[in-house]
Amino acid sequence: MSDQLSNAQPQFLTVGEGEAAREIAMLVRPAQAGNGAPALVWLSGYRSDMSGTKAVELDGLAAELGLACIRLDYSGHGLSGGSFGDGTISRWLEEALAVIRHVAPERVILVGSSMGGWIALRLAQELVRQGGPKLAGPELAGMVLIAPAPDFTSELIEPNLKAKELKSLAERGYFEERSQYSPEPNIYTRALIEDGRENRVLDGIIETGCPVHILQGMKDPDVPHAHAMKLVEHLPADDVVLTFIRDGDHRLSRPGDIALLLSAVKGIIRSSTNRQMPA
Repeated sequence: MSDQLSNAQPQFLTVGEGEAAREIAMLVRPAQAGNGAPALVWLSGYRSDMSGTKAVELDGLAAELGLACIRLDYSGHGLSGGSFGDGTISRWLEEALAVIRHVAPERVILVGSSMGGWIALRLAQELVRQGGPKLAGPELAGMVLIAPAPDFTSELIEPNLKAKELKSLAERGYFEERSQYSPEPNIYTRALIEDGRENRVLDGIIETGCPVHILQGMKDPDVPHAHAMKLVEHLPADDVVLTFIRDGDHRLSRPGDIALLLSAVKGIIRSSTNRQMPA
């Protein structure tokens, strides 16, 4: 799979105008001729990019099955331009939506990890809300969400802010937190937190109109598994499968975790194919 990746060249799409313009990097694998299955869309987590283990494995699955696969780096991440400190859910959502519309697949399966799960759910809402054949974009055929972190700013960060962090937010506009995954600290800005409130999805029914498979580790130190259960409560109208991985962490990148991810994606592909079959 890594050999297939090394030959791929990133493309760049300008998103936004004026001072808000930024170059968004994307890796697009075209479908094999005649393959009408949905395109796979990878949505990374906070401070992650499109070259991580799960993203590469998803692209490898697409190569194996002859599917299209779309990956992107949000602004301030990976190969994309723009400042990480300017990032918000709205800004990264705009970029994901722009890339999907630029590539213009007919149907997509969104695969979102951590914050990417939140972006996926917001994408589903936007595709429905904006309406019209040209604006609405592709049909959503399914979702696979890995340790999804919808509303993490208001649900998981804000309630746990200490006095020192509140002071830093007020005075500097951001606070830092040690990262388990990088020597560089995580940076959470006031803009990200305020914008997060405007993008909440756990405040009502989420209608995706497609099957959803959630994979959640029960030893996840970042997103408690109760958060995944809460998400399911907001998806009552959808075909939802929740798989708990008893010893799973947040990243879910071990070989066994990857096998579960690829199996979940294949299941969504099969269900989307069955729904396309005439009765």
